[in-house]
Amino acid sequence: MDYLCFRTFCCKGPPPPRPEYDVVCIGLTGSGKTSLLSRLCSEATDNIVPTTGADSIKKYWSRYYQGSQGVVFVLDSASSEEDLEVARTELHSALQHPQLCTLPFLILANHQDKPAARSVQEIKKYFELEPLARGKSWILEGSTVDNMDVVKETFGQLIHLLEEKDQDAGRI
Repeated sequence: MDYLCFRTFCCKGPPPPRPEYDVVCIGLTGSGKTSLLSRLCSEATDNIVPTTGADSIKKYWSRYYQGSQGVVFVLDSASSEEDLEVARTELHSALQHPQLCTLPFLILANHQDKPAARSVQEIKKYFELEPLARGKSWILEGSTVDNMDVVKETFGQLIHLLEEKDQDAGRI
């Protein structure tokens, strides 16, 4: 009997299962999507090469949107003006897409360790995020594969937004 009491009060058993979320990760070639996600999963990034034919793949992005509960958009904050404009257009399109417009967004301004990187404030202003994303749940954070603590913390914030959205849906 003492053993059972001890076991009941002291041993918690396995943790409860955590909810799983379907999150789509999009961004232009070279923005660092694969590197960030690989490092997040503690996988090697030595053999990662940019996706070939990525511009032709962009038209198929929307096929991955169905069933998504959140969006991660990775952009290269040190890219050329031209590429930054394309990224801006793609982000605007994603934020307004019928399957994504109500979902939480995590926007990672990657490559913050490069000299030409624009600050998070510059990205926020250039991408016109305040007016465009008004009323939406979104996070904008700078990132680099060399500082995964920030990336992990930011993904934690996204999970919090997803959990809040789940709770709000349960109240309806």
